[in-house]
Amino acid sequence: MGRDIAGRRDRPRLGRRSLLKTTAASAAVGSIAVTGCLARGRKPGTVVMTAASDIAGIMHSGGDKSSIQKALWEAGLDEDIRVEIQTVVSDSATRMQTAQSALEAGRSPPDIHMMDSGWTVPFILREQTVNLSDQFPNDVLEYVNNNYLGAILETARHPETGDLHALPLFPDLGFTLYRKDLIADAGYDTGGWGTDPPSWEEFSTAVRDARDQANLGYGYTTQANAYEGLSCCTFNEVMTSWGGAYYGGANNLFTAGERPITVDGERAIDAIRMMRSFIEGESENTLDGYPQISPSAIVQWTEQESLSPFSAGNAVSNRNWSYAIAETGTEEAFGEDLGVMTTPSAVSEQEAEYQGVGGTASALGGWNLAVSPFSERTEEALQVLEAFANEEVMLTIFELGGFLPPNLDLVAEASTDEVGPVARYGDVVQSASENAIPRPATDLWPEQSALIYQAVNSAYRGEQSPTSAMNDLATELKQSEAEVQTNDN
Repeated sequence: MGRDIAGRRDRPRLGRRSLLKTTAASAAVGSIAVTGCLARGRKPGTVVMTAASDIAGIMHSGGDKSSIQKALWEAGLDEDIRVEIQTVVSDSATRMQTAQSALEAGRSPPDIHMMDSGWTVPFILREQTVNLSDQFPNDVLEYVNNNYLGAILETARHPETGDLHALPLFPDLGFTLYRKDLIADAGYDTGGWGTDPPSWEEFSTAVRDARDQANLGYGYTTQANAYEGLSCCTFNEVMTSWGGAYYGGANNLFTAGERPITVDGERAIDAIRMMRSFIEGESENTLDGYPQISPSAIVQWTEQESLSPFSAGNAVSNRNWSYAIAETGTEEAFGEDLGVMTTPSAVSEQEAEYQGVGGTASALGGWNLAVSPFSERTEEALQVLEAFANEEVMLTIFELGGFLPPNLDLVAEASTDEVGPVARYGDVVQSASENAIPRPATDLWPEQSALIYQAVNSAYRGEQSPTSAMNDLATELKQSEAEVQTNDN
């Protein structure tokens, strides 16, 4: 399944399992470096890459007995090239500011920036990334273009030329995790939920009954804090599953300035009303038929806070990413009692007013790797990216970190013995990729994302009615779009 990188000398290759046996015991501890140390007297061949602790923890295990590093060498990376991690915080907005500060100052290292798929495009448009279409060998470029998930590739391309300016490290897709055993005990059949999720009404009723029968503290946990994850992902999913849209449908996600603003439509407002029902039950700004199943604390929760009650066995369902499947689907956790699906839905695609919405949805997340144009080790950095485009490297990252490979065909081909519990849900991963809804990854998104998550969080908290919050948001988004048209003229 592995693939040698073009232009690299041949090496003896270890089998995947042999490689991982030498590294698994110490993969939890990363070789973590800071900017100052790396900038002063770093060794020849050292390539500095930004990443949060989740990637740092599986890049090295100490010495040359590494995990991702070892896989990169086995993929054909010259053995005198070593990746060191400049650790950054996990918060996406802060990481964007850190990258922006370094690139605007022309600072290097880092040589490779790990960029959120939601804000890679602005850096591309500012000419702060190396054009990989000009630099990659033809066979590597062909493999990436033909095998990587198309939705994540779009976040790494120049929106005007189509050239590839970043290499997706991993995509991520939103999943709804649930306890099949508890819902079955409450009298519901979840047999077809994996690839044919129920309606939100059926789902919420089943979760409520399972919670009450099992006497658990929580029904459904999710992320609703005022942060990027709300606007890009959890609200995007819920709104899409109701047939609503930010900008008149999925065909308007990658161009700004002349698109309609539709976030104040009735479907988007109903999505918020449903979430208000989940938080507080019946009240003035909720919907009939949707019981209270979520704690009010979700308005302060991001991923880990929402996962903790579920993984501890105190919640029926949790919306999260693939790493949560890897964590809760082991035999030591819930094993095959873990159910996984994409979002429930309220409106079918046929009933939706806009193109590409309605039905089940899975928010597209993930991260890209971009080479800094200010790097003094561009050739080495490009070689590192080429090695990341190797299937064995992707599978190593998948197993050790739970991060989906950018070539999702590898999930269908893998077994649970090779890559863990996520492989059990290959059909659900495929369904998620087919129903992926990207965030609007334009140069305006960082600004507009903040407007959206503040408005939605306010409505979830009850500080504004859903209608008022979305009407105000629509006005702000129209002003933002109008500024683009003015600048273009």
